[in-house]
Amino acid sequence: MWTFFLIGRLKIMKITEIKLGIISVPLRVPFKTALRSVNSVEDVIVEIHTDTGNVGYGEAPPTGVITGDTTGAIIGALKDHIIKTLIGRDVDDFENLMKDLNSCIVKNTSAKAATDIALWDLYGQLHKIPVYKLLGGSRNKIITDITISVNPPEEMARDAINAIKRGYDTLKVKVGIDPTLDVARLSAIREAIGKDYRIRIDANQAWTPKQAIKLLNQMQDKGLDIELVEQPVKAHDFEGLAYVTKYSNVPVLADESVFSPEDAFKILQMKAADLINIKLMKCSGIYNALKIISMAEIVGVECMIGCMLEAKVSVNAAVHLACAKQIITKIDLDGPVLCSEDPIIGGAVFNEKEITVSDDFGLGIKGINGIKYID
Repeated sequence: MWTFFLIGRLKIMKITEIKLGIISVPLRVPFKTALRSVNSVEDVIVEIHTDTGNVGYGEAPPTGVITGDTTGAIIGALKDHIIKTLIGRDVDDFENLMKDLNSCIVKNTSAKAATDIALWDLYGQLHKIPVYKLLGGSRNKIITDITISVNPPEEMARDAINAIKRGYDTLKVKVGIDPTLDVARLSAIREAIGKDYRIRIDANQAWTPKQAIKLLNQMQDKGLDIELVEQPVKAHDFEGLAYVTKYSNVPVLADESVFSPEDAFKILQMKAADLINIKLMKCSGIYNALKIISMAEIVGVECMIGCMLEAKVSVNAAVHLACAKQIITKIDLDGPVLCSEDPIIGGAVFNEKEITVSDDFGLGIKGINGIKYID
């Protein structure tokens, strides 16, 4: 009896402190979409410390134009609500931690996601298992696309050629700034790289439904062979998204329209998209992503896993989820390879398009260089 009591005690891991910091990582080239232009990754880091000495790491990017979450909002949500909810709690009380994390403040999905990631990291460490194996362990390597920012057609064609030379075989091309140029942009890229490479496009909500149908069908009529289009219309326009899905010759991927399991349920119920894009920063982390995945599995709708131009902490968590679940068939986790340096110690190995998950316990992050801690 005493022996079992001691073994049980060894599994207790209490949250003692949560530290916040900022990392700044320059990009190789500016990242341009229909919604924003970015020169560096400026993300909030969450470190959850425990009485066992274990540390869980999370990360949240301020993407106000997409999630509504600015740096100040993320820090405020963490300090005023989330940290108070978690301090002193047992990591092994996991389901209750997740429920309380998601209910302690509405919205603020990025702050919740960073915390969710750090908690999964600790939960895996506590039970001495990598998170991807904890969730299913389907594979240990995945292949990502790489993003081509929206620019003049000739510049995008040059960027596409450079990406192919780096070994990528799938390009995610940003469109939507001056839609009259979008067909020319895709034509220039396809002509530059030939027919042997996949092109998927992301309009970032830039088109009207009728405009989307016209542009997408023009692209296919020209033989541009577009694999899919991501979020062609406004996030709130589920009916418009369904209209494009019904009449477009290009499969439609819902992205900004999916911020929650409830959103995913509605889109799947309406058949408003052919595929679902899961981003941890939109759905508040792995816990809710698993709910979206379960619904997609039931109806047989494949998923993409994407990121918000984040550094390796949060993208690494997405890698674990992608490696766990077979329904995730498309990978858009190029954030770390778009950065000019990697301050993250440990985690997945990003070798251009090939990403190999770590078998270290938890999420495998060992430390972060250059954090500026926040008092």
